[in-house]
Order: sequence, then C-alpha cells, then structure tokens
Amino acid sequence: MNAASPPWAKKKYYTLAEANATLPLLRSILRDVTTLAGELRDRFERLHRLQNAKGGLDSAHQEEVQQLIEEFERGQEKMTEYEHELEKLNVELKDHHTGLIDFRHLKDGKEIYLCWRLGEAVVAHWHDLDAGVAGRQQLTQQIHNG
Repeated sequence: MNAASPPWAKKKYYTLAEANATLPLLRSILRDVTTLAGELRDRFERLHRLQNAKGGLDSAHQEEVQQLIEEFERGQEKMTEYEHELEKLNVELKDHHTGLIDFRHLKDGKEIYLCWRLGEAVVAHWHDLDAGVAGRQQLTQQIHNG
C-alpha cells in the first residue's frame, strides 16, 4: 500500500530518541488506522457474503450492498489520508491491522529500520531493510547511544 517516494524527496533518518519522541502522535494515528482497518475488513467480508448469496439479493439486501460499498469507499479514502499523514512524518506503515511501522535509521553508515508496533512502550527493535518483521532484533546498546 505504500507509494514510492518522489525522486526529489530527501530521506529522513531517525535517531532512536527522535523515533521515541514521535510515539505519542503515532499512537493516536495508528489507533485510528488499526480500528479503520478492522472496519474495512468487516465491511469487505460482509459485502463478499452478500454478493455471493445463493438465490440473489432482494431489494433490501441490494440497498445494504450499496450502502456497504459507499461506506467501504469512504473508509478507503480515510485510510489514504492516514497513510499520507504517516508519510509526512517519514515513517513507513508495514501492517495496518497491528500498527507496525518502521523508521529509517543509519547504523554505522548502513540503512536499517527501527521497528515499532502499536502497544509497545518504546522503540526497542530493528531489522535490515530487506528482512521485514521476521528479522526483528532487540536493539543493542550501540544503537541506543547512536
């Protein structure tokens, strides 16, 4: 869901202190993101069930389908707004349902991600750019000081 950054955009590298300082704002945004992601999933599943109902839909169900489609589209527009808000903060949303985000960081001249998930007290993990959440590692003292 992440759009490529425009070529003129300068990368922001977060220090650990800067990343942790953004958490109050990110918690607020990501609570909204995760709630909306759940609502969108529920609407999509309801739409899927209704549209695949055997015997077709009566007029009441057709109205419900139309209303669900409109709500789903409004929700998608709102999600796009949240994603743009996060992009402006130079963080990368990795999972809409868990509120997983990454901050770019330079460790010994190498780009890595500082990794944080909604519900965690502080940024306490990192991973290589291509490792993903499966490669998450506990931060070391070196990163804490760097």
